[in-house]
Amino acid sequence: MATARIVMPRTARKGEVIEIKARITHVMETGFRLDNVGQPIPRDILTRFSCSYGGQTVFLMELFTGVAANPFVAFSTVATETGELVFNWSDQKGFSQTERVRLEVT
Repeated sequence: MATARIVMPRTARKGEVIEIKARITHVMETGFRLDNVGQPIPRDILTRFSCSYGGQTVFLMELFTGVAANPFVAFSTVATETGELVFNWSDQKGFSQTERVRLEVT
């Protein structure tokens, strides 16, 4: 199982722009490298990252082989209502991880 780390404020004023930083541990193997006996290491990359807030997608990213291991993403959104931000990472092999962080808006 991958480890995700999300850094964002837990509270914000209505209308405030908040910065969100998210990182997940993942090998992001391109399929072009060889192992110690010369065999290709199978491709294993995250293909999609999304974040929704209040049921609306606020950030969506398609990932490709040029992305380094343990991808880090930073983006911002506007605090509109108290609720959960739902973060989802998925890869080409069927792996999927979802994390939720609650934001209190005053």
